[in-house]
Amino acid sequence: MSTLIAEDDALYRQHVLELLEQHLSDCGPFHVASNGSDALDLANRHTPSFLLLDIQMPEMTGIDVARQVWNERPDTRIIFWSNFADEVYVRELHKIVPPQTVYGYLLKNSTDDKLLSAVMAVVQDEQCVIDREVRGVDSRSQNKITGLSDAEYEVLIDIALGLTDQAIASRRFLSRRGVTNRLRNLYDKLEVNNDQIESDEWGTTFSLRSRAIRLAFRRGLINLSLLDEEEKELDNWLSRYRLEPLD
Repeated sequence: MSTLIAEDDALYRQHVLELLEQHLSDCGPFHVASNGSDALDLANRHTPSFLLLDIQMPEMTGIDVARQVWNERPDTRIIFWSNFADEVYVRELHKIVPPQTVYGYLLKNSTDDKLLSAVMAVVQDEQCVIDREVRGVDSRSQNKITGLSDAEYEVLIDIALGLTDQAIASRRFLSRRGVTNRLRNLYDKLEVNNDQIESDEWGTTFSLRSRAIRLAFRRGLINLSLLDEEEKELDNWLSRYRLEPLD
């Protein structure tokens, strides 16, 4: 077999490489990449049977790399390696993990022994290994009361990008009432209304929109990396409405 380690932090990358070479040399030969684009190129050239992928990397995320690898070779074993248990990543993984595929999600604050045990479990024992904190996030994401539907998640992205109700309706092919219903469901699941205070002096305390964005950031449903990517999609959609510059 062979292993690909993709990690943009040089110290992490070297440490993991040395750890696997010392304790799990049977997983070699080892290939290393410092960004997502190089990782995908190496994965296509060497077809490693195991990948250790950082989730946040330049050029391509680890999830984007995994999506393309699994499209070609769904039996490839992958451990996602991250500083964060953000719900946005858990949601994305649910969309791309092939049926019956063995994979892992480990946080970088894990000990060396835990990392080695996780690699052995995924590679040798064919067992999925999910960090306890990640399992908690996953449970909340899949819960019907607290987990967002795709429709509710779309409207969260749209308000985080600053779109008005009218613009959201146009972009998502909805009526104004449809947008209002999605927002209401979003506010309920984020418990936005629980923070609202009424005052005789100033009326309501919070803008529900802004409060929802704040709570979504805190919960890890959105982050700056995601919004940067979504901004590109929004620009593509808006380009059809922008006037061409005058000569």
